[in-house]
Amino acid sequence: MARNKFDVDETLEKESEFSLARLGRLKGFVSPYAGQLAKTVLVMLFSSILALAAPYLMMIAIDVAIPNEDVRLIILLSVGLLVTLLANGLFFRYRLITMSKVGQGIIRDLRLRLFTHLQKLPFAFYDSRPHGKILVRVVNYINSLSDMLSNGIVNMITDLFSLFAIVAIMFFIDARLTLINLAGLPLLFIATAIIKAGQRKYWKLQSDKQSNMNAYIHECIAGVKVTQSFTREERNKEIFENVAGDVRGSWMKAVKIMFFMPPSVENISTWTTSLLFVFGVAWLAPEGTVTLGVIVAFIGYNSRFWGPINNIANIINSIFVNTAFLERIFETIDEPVAVDDKPDATEMPPILGEVVFKDVDFGYEEGQKILDNISFTVNSGDTIALVGPTGAGKTTIVNLISRFYNLNGGSIYIDGTDISGVTLKSLRSQMGIMLQDSFIFSGTIMDNIRYGRLDATDEEVIEASKAIKAHDFISEMPDGYETEVNERGNRLSVGQRQLISFARALLADPKILILDEATSSIDTKTELALQEGLDRLLKGRTSFVIAHRLSTIKNSDCIMYIDKGTILESGNHDELVAQRGAYYELHEAQYTFLREFN
Repeated sequence: MARNKFDVDETLEKESEFSLARLGRLKGFVSPYAGQLAKTVLVMLFSSILALAAPYLMMIAIDVAIPNEDVRLIILLSVGLLVTLLANGLFFRYRLITMSKVGQGIIRDLRLRLFTHLQKLPFAFYDSRPHGKILVRVVNYINSLSDMLSNGIVNMITDLFSLFAIVAIMFFIDARLTLINLAGLPLLFIATAIIKAGQRKYWKLQSDKQSNMNAYIHECIAGVKVTQSFTREERNKEIFENVAGDVRGSWMKAVKIMFFMPPSVENISTWTTSLLFVFGVAWLAPEGTVTLGVIVAFIGYNSRFWGPINNIANIINSIFVNTAFLERIFETIDEPVAVDDKPDATEMPPILGEVVFKDVDFGYEEGQKILDNISFTVNSGDTIALVGPTGAGKTTIVNLISRFYNLNGGSIYIDGTDISGVTLKSLRSQMGIMLQDSFIFSGTIMDNIRYGRLDATDEEVIEASKAIKAHDFISEMPDGYETEVNERGNRLSVGQRQLISFARALLADPKILILDEATSSIDTKTELALQEGLDRLLKGRTSFVIAHRLSTIKNSDCIMYIDKGTILESGNHDELVAQRGAYYELHEAQYTFLREFN
């Protein structure tokens, strides 16, 4: 997926022309339902045979039963016609129910495959991609495949069978009239070729514009508080009008091409019917070479001949439309999982906590260097504080410990084991991470704290909450720990969200703990009360703490001052202050500010 904004169209990594072979990628999703599909196809083939009997029965009635006044034969033909109609109704109902289940089953499986893959993709995939453009693939694009998968597969097979059967019957009745009926096919092929040239182009454009609109809606909803704070509603409305206008314009271009097919089929059908009347009634009938019943039968078969063609044309339209969506869906599924287990990956042994960086180089983009030849050793159970200016590489260091990104060079070892050679699950399950923006999921507070350890009891959840001083405010909520919180915990204060995240981390009992500005939104009074819980949280585990508030990291075993991707200084608080270097300047600046402020 190309990296872009909401106002920039996506570009496929591999552009290709339309090919029915591309639909073969759906085979893996269709195969589990092969049995149901086969039964439905057989039922619909039998239904098609019954439907084809009606014109033949009419021909016998007109040419034989009525002239001979054979009442018994007329009754038998009428009963036969009624039976075919009732049977077709039952068969149609069976197909409708079965194929709806099959189609929705395929949709579910495809969406699950896409969602599962998205959860495996590394942080780098999401860093510079609008989340709305990812979301539209999981929801809108897959939804658009529903009708094609529910009806298109069976209809295509049964309609093709019907076409061959109709042509065979017509040749059996009269070859001359059959050739007249087939005279319109070259025109249809020409119309299809014209439509094919524009369909993929315009539906791809429409999917791009729809993706852009989805990205902008997602961005605006996520930032609605900022929008209202800066009274930017009118400007956002103007932008959305343009984005929505692009969607409307691209849709109109696409449907103009799409709607060209049904009238084409209808017109060609009308022309061939006219030719049947001209040649059948005006030319062949007077010569006595065809009967009235044959002409009536051919008109009936002509209608049935062009009906499946019209259906097939609609299916082809649907294929053209959905190919543009399938390209986007499979492009995402094909996105490589850059950070993944190696084929020979082993399980990470129980972590004791020693962490070693050896000549580590890293950059988020090609040619970029965030970390430059970083090396350090952290002993098991130590608390390491990372300080320095914004953008220095502090968060990058802790992200690499969890292997959220691959290194450009060097190695990282935990207890002497190179983490690039162990499974991600065995590594990350022994680590805990708390970010400045603490993410709260929709559900209860109890569920959010238990998120990283599903087997924890209610008592253990409450004990963890008490330890980090979150129990009091949770108890005061309307339903206590069973209080429902909405997406991202918007009804909670930022400090409350961070305290819940602290409880979540403590409950998970990680061997390596990472706190990235985890107390930045907690007031000083709460932080002082929390200190006992923090001491408990840090005790007995290796911890990495990123903080701008130096008062929170003074007691760390080691403080590393990071700037421009390198470690400028390293030592405990007293040692760094004594050096009167970069850390000393930062320390003095903060305390000078606090003294003046107070």
